[in-house]
Amino acid sequence: CPPSELLDCVRLCLARARQRPTPPPVQPAGPVRRPDRLPAFPAVCVAASTGGPDAMEQVIRTLDANVDPPPVEAHAYFAPGEDCLRRLRELCLGAKRSIDVCVYTVSDDRLCDALLDAHRRGVAVRILSDDHKVHDAGSDVLRLRDRGLDVRLDDTAFHMHHKFALFDGQRLASGSFNWTRSASEGNEENLVVTDYARLARTFAGQFERLWGKFAPAAG
Repeated sequence: CPPSELLDCVRLCLARARQRPTPPPVQPAGPVRRPDRLPAFPAVCVAASTGGPDAMEQVIRTLDANVDPPPVEAHAYFAPGEDCLRRLRELCLGAKRSIDVCVYTVSDDRLCDALLDAHRRGVAVRILSDDHKVHDAGSDVLRLRDRGLDVRLDDTAFHMHHKFALFDGQRLASGSFNWTRSASEGNEENLVVTDYARLARTFAGQFERLWGKFAPAAG
């Protein structure tokens, strides 16, 4: 059973345990050793519930430590200047399998070219963008679609105002930074890049939800 599901189960057990009297503490017979593998789903729940809320809290901390490794990268970049642009181009260049981009618009040719290069290398590139901004002068979104990249646009009266991208499903780039030339040259912007797995999964889930919600960009 995945540790994330164990964690949800133990949290449920903890909520229930707080509603009933705490049993007498169970003293361990010897030193407590961290197992090489987590116990099966029912065993964790039973062990946690018989030890009361305090024991469950400890199990939750243990599971939290096993669900995700600590992030290797968690960096912030700022504009104006080339730092945000440079990091996004590096991420596009380093992608091996997939790039999922969810942004208000793409109008910086340097980022457009980075996505096209990735597509030519066989990287699966998907783009979600705003249906109103796609018709702005200088927008590269339809150009990317015409070159074979998968593009979908929101078809609502509101805006697709996200600015995030996922690289190989593992590295997340998100912040105020628009994929426009003005974002690098004049605007006060920020970009955070991290490979924190839980956060990347959360954004990936949002991307998949929106990808399923909106139809492919029409010609």
